[in-house]
Amino acid sequence: MEDVHVESSRIQRQIAESLGLSPGDLLFEFRQLDGRVRLDLITVNPRHHQSFLFRYEEGHDRPDVLRRMLAYVKNSRDTESSYTIQWRTRGDRELQTSYFRAHNAYEALDKLYYGRDLNTITVFSVVLNPSS
Repeated sequence: MEDVHVESSRIQRQIAESLGLSPGDLLFEFRQLDGRVRLDLITVNPRHHQSFLFRYEEGHDRPDVLRRMLAYVKNSRDTESSYTIQWRTRGDRELQTSYFRAHNAYEALDKLYYGRDLNTITVFSVVLNPSS
């Protein structure tokens, strides 16, 4: 039987590769939630150094929740719409553009605001991108 940590590391690498990101651009945050494990997958943008929630999943244990995330990354992303959000952090003059996959605009905004005070970012536009 494969070591849980080795298996978790292998799946994390597969997730990063599937997204075309280096492991340093992804954070895997695990926590216990009512007897289950929740994984918050967070991306870090190397250009503007901001982090955003990519997606969260729940499972029985770390390998299970990582396998669920990998399945989402490989297959399920196509079931969500693409949104473009233009925003600026307080005190910054430069307008930033970020892209999110979500079921609706509220979910896209939740991913943008994940882990931060609502007053630290001003949103200028949320646009549903045309699907191809």
